[in-house]
Amino acid sequence: DSPSQNPDDMQVAQEQLKQFRQQLYSSLSYRGDTIMDLLDALSSNTTAKSAVELSLNPLFRRGYGSIYAGIQHFSQSVDQEATAEERRAQEQRLMQLICSYLPGPQQQKYWLLGVDVTPAPRVFAATLTDRGYVYHPNTIAGNKPVTIGHQYSALVLFPEKLQASAAPWVVPLSLRRVTTQETKGSVGVQQVNLLLNDQTLPFHQQLCVQVADSEYSVVYYLGEMIKHENLVTIARVRSNRVFYETPPPCPASPSRGHPTWYGERFDLKDSDTWKEPDEAIQTTYTNHLGRLYKVQLECWHNLLMSGTREYPMHQHPFTLIRARVFNEANKQIFQRPLWLLVMGQRRKELSLAEAWEAYRRRYDVEHFFRLGKQRLLMAAYQTPEVQHEENWWQIAQLAYVQLWL
Repeated sequence: DSPSQNPDDMQVAQEQLKQFRQQLYSSLSYRGDTIMDLLDALSSNTTAKSAVELSLNPLFRRGYGSIYAGIQHFSQSVDQEATAEERRAQEQRLMQLICSYLPGPQQQKYWLLGVDVTPAPRVFAATLTDRGYVYHPNTIAGNKPVTIGHQYSALVLFPEKLQASAAPWVVPLSLRRVTTQETKGSVGVQQVNLLLNDQTLPFHQQLCVQVADSEYSVVYYLGEMIKHENLVTIARVRSNRVFYETPPPCPASPSRGHPTWYGERFDLKDSDTWKEPDEAIQTTYTNHLGRLYKVQLECWHNLLMSGTREYPMHQHPFTLIRARVFNEANKQIFQRPLWLLVMGQRRKELSLAEAWEAYRRRYDVEHFFRLGKQRLLMAAYQTPEVQHEENWWQIAQLAYVQLWL
């Protein structure tokens, strides 16, 4: 309700929120009133630390037992064998509903996506099935960054920031649990495929860019992503990786032996193996504290990585970017440079600065995880039923979308 907001824009936003709530309510087969009350209680939560405390919220007009009934019936299947299939169908319906309210790109020429995982610690839930060791940051020095529980993979869209001071909102399109038989990369592949293969959504043909951390710069994930002609992947790579230059052209006359797939080594740890950058620019950015930083970007085109029989990565060249950040005193603020890999058939449509700015948005997903856990109680629902836990995470996802709208 800021005075600087356009009243017409506010009215449009209110109408969109109203329409979204009506469509969501119509899509709920069971306990629709209870679930909508639960969404409103979550969206306005400031004090509750557990799911049952939401029954004290003035917007939840039912008893505390209705909370558990609403969570249980958010997604249910009469046939246990069909549970996973029905959950995927519901996930797609929710994705289509959310995508119908997304603003299209205005200043940028692409949709910006991101994928990442977050832990759901359940250390003391002895009867909860499919628990495993998952990554969890630990502030105590010497302790391993792991915990016991589940982890959830989030596929989000980064709305375009028309102002530098805009809040770091994301729009969660898919939130799915990573089982102990899966990896974060395999679940991310399924989520991206579900989004890009849906012909009813604009992502099916329009240019899309996804950003991810170093665990998504592996052969399997990139090999699957390259199958989407309209997708460009920007992923951080570890500083100990070894890549290869494009080999010189083979002679026209046939010769014996295996064809040359890789050229000279490009070892990120050994600067002697680097050739001169194909392109270099300098840009700046201001952080949330108002400090101005200078960024030097260098890139090498058409590098290659080792592949497998299933994923012949020598057929898919990429662009490698080296980013170094300096403060006002021209002192490098990070000990090591940031290495970024840009892969995709349309990667050359992105400039160096655009690739850098796109990757910088990746950190906004951490704000989603933080708000989701602190206010929307994503990881606070204690239940021995895996399906109920997954229902709760999707309810929290919808509460976040409602706040964004």
